[in-house]
Amino acid sequence: MAKLPSVSGKKLIRALGKLGFVVVRQKGSHVILQKGSNLLTVPLHDPVKKIYFKCNFEAG
Repeated sequence: MAKLPSVSGKKLIRALGKLGFVVVRQKGSHVILQKGSNLLTVPLHDPVKKIYFKCNFEAG
């Protein structure tokens, strides 16, 4: 598997938006995105921890 890049939460949300995810709501520093019936929580941290980024995409 290729190395995961170090990105901020805002950049990750922008990239996921281009893939069809839509921001549903925000609570504190976490943004919930939705695409169809799939929900994804993205923290607005800078940078987002790589293990969190990897786990979300492996689960989907």
